[in-house]
Amino acid sequence: MTTKILGAAFDMDGLMFETESVYYKAAEVLLGRRGYPYTDELCRDVMGRPPRYCFEKFIETYNLPERWEELSDESEDIFLEILKEGYEMMPGLPELLDLLEECRIPKCVATSSSRRVTEAVLAKQNLKARFSFVITSNDITRGKPDAQIYLTAARRLDVPPQNLIVFEDSSAGIEAAKRAGAVCAALRAEHNREVDLSRADLVVETLADPRVFSFLKPI
Repeated sequence: MTTKILGAAFDMDGLMFETESVYYKAAEVLLGRRGYPYTDELCRDVMGRPPRYCFEKFIETYNLPERWEELSDESEDIFLEILKEGYEMMPGLPELLDLLEECRIPKCVATSSSRRVTEAVLAKQNLKARFSFVITSNDITRGKPDAQIYLTAARRLDVPPQNLIVFEDSSAGIEAAKRAGAVCAALRAEHNREVDLSRADLVVETLADPRVFSFLKPI
């Protein structure tokens, strides 16, 4: 990769924090209350997608009578309760944020999660203050894999999309980044071992991978 990076956009769940397991538990509780399982196949289908897509998929799969908004509200309540049990940062995140700040590369969060959930997750160690702004599912009309969220991120960072690096962990997020014309680095972790990340420009197992660092700060 030879593109000069002028801005960075971070997905949140499963990329910055190990919160995909929290989502999984919340979905298990939500569907379990209705007598249905949350399968790995369904999990892979909705990973990285905005709330409406996820809960409409639940409704379609199990012929549920509720509206997607009702399921979303209930799921958020469950998620936030489970979140209190604790969650970890993904490997290399502090080092990567330090490097971006050292290189004076502006950065933002661009997540498919709702504003309510995002605020709660980012509260850990006051990380929100380290980003120029946060884009959530409440701020866009077309969720990942549509390019809107990353085109919006590039515009608000005031950088051309081709000079934006996106950090992702889902196939929907990678597709959104590539449709926007951005460079994409994907994090391979336990929760996405079976997910196709091949569209990413780079696949790493830690955000502090030397290849990412050398790309952001060429010698």
